[in-house]
Order: sequence, then structure tokens, then C-alpha cells
Amino acid sequence: MTTIIAVSNQKGGVAKTTTCLSLGGSLSEMERFVLLVDLDPQANLTLSMGLSPRKLHRTIGDALLGNASLVSVSRESSIRGLDIVPSNQELIVLEKVLHERQDFQYRLKNGLDSIGDGFYDFVLLDCPPSLGTLTLNALMAADLLIIPIQCEYYAAHTLRHYVKLVQHVRKKTNSRLTFRVLVTMYDRRNRICRAILGQMQQALGDILFETIVEIDTKFRESPVFSQPITAYAPTTRGAQQYRALARELLNYG
Repeated sequence: MTTIIAVSNQKGGVAKTTTCLSLGGSLSEMERFVLLVDLDPQANLTLSMGLSPRKLHRTIGDALLGNASLVSVSRESSIRGLDIVPSNQELIVLEKVLHERQDFQYRLKNGLDSIGDGFYDFVLLDCPPSLGTLTLNALMAADLLIIPIQCEYYAAHTLRHYVKLVQHVRKKTNSRLTFRVLVTMYDRRNRICRAILGQMQQALGDILFETIVEIDTKFRESPVFSQPITAYAPTTRGAQQYRALARELLNYG
């Protein structure tokens, strides 16, 4: 059975792409077949997998418009069991065009359904930092929403906003959607970070992943070599923490 996970936060710079890439690498290490889907016009996940967005002839945009299947636009990576559906800046225009199409919010779900359940064990959707058409498609298709969040002052406001969104989506269109919160870019030396983490742990309970992803410079280096951190720097703290997150997901499911 395929588990579809959207990774989203309205705020940028919270390690959405890093989470997709690193979690995908961790799950593939555990002999799961994983499809990464880049829904962000910035195409950082595509770049991280060693693809040049400007040179791509087919992207997620073609699949969303119905001009190609997701399988036909997907690419194998150098990591066994880890594939990607790439994107490029054309998604900026597509988001406006797609909104005018009938049942636009189900385009991604329909595309994933056509692959067939079980072809991939996990599909990870890297969403843009906005609540537009592309993110809505991800939420319609997902079983689980992972919200990466930093231990900072504005985190609670962002989280409240997303909880309301999930509740609305569950009520109106996707009753199976659940969400969990992942603390990223954590700095254990920072007193404010420690205090906010304690508040989150008390307030969120089981909604908060036990795994905490700390700051690690290797996260910035690994995309340069077109590899998740689990392949680029397998013994680092960051790699171990994303492996722990993958184990949590497998046990949670």
C-alpha cells in the first residue's frame, strides 16, 4: 500500500526540501521504493537530485495538465529505489492556468491513482511555501501532512493556521488526511529554542514527532553532490536523525 506524504509549511526556509530529500533517502535505504514529487516552482528538490530545471522537457506540469503520466515524467536517481518527478519555473504560470480547469484540485491525486497502489511504498510531495493550487493538490492527494517547523516565536501562529486548513480539507474533501509536526533546524545551544520546544512537546503531544532534526552543515553540502545526506554523509547527526524519522513513520503506519 502506498503512503502519500505532503511536506508543507506556508513559511519558507524551514527545511521542507531537505526533509523530502533526506527522508526519501532514509526510506530507500530501508528498501522502500520512494517517489519524490517536486511541486515548487523554485525546483530546489529537482536541483538537489542533479537535474537542471531549464533543460527538462517534461515535468510535473505536464502531468498536472494531463499531457503526460507521472510515470512518464519521472526520473530514476543514482540512489536505488528513489525516483523523482521534477519541476521548473513553468509551474508559476501553470498554477494560474490549472485553477481554471475542472476539478483542478484533484489532478495530482488522479495522476497518483493511475500509477497503481503499491508501485511505490511512499510518495513524498515537496510543496511550495504558499497555499495555492499546487499545495491544494498535494493536500487532496495526501494521507499525511508533515509540517516542518522551527522553534521560534512565529511557529505557533503558523501551526494554528495549518491546523485550521487541515480541518477544513478533512471536512470538505479528504477525510483521511492527518498531520504531524517535525521540529527542524533545532539549535540546542539556544535557550529560546529549548523553551519553545518544551512548550510544543506539552501542547502537541503525539502530533509532534519524537525525532528532532538539528542544525547540520552537511544538509547544505549534500545537494551539491546530488545526494541525500544519508548517502553523502551517512554517519553524521543529520543522517541519523532522518533515519530515526523514517523509523517513526514506519512504526506509526
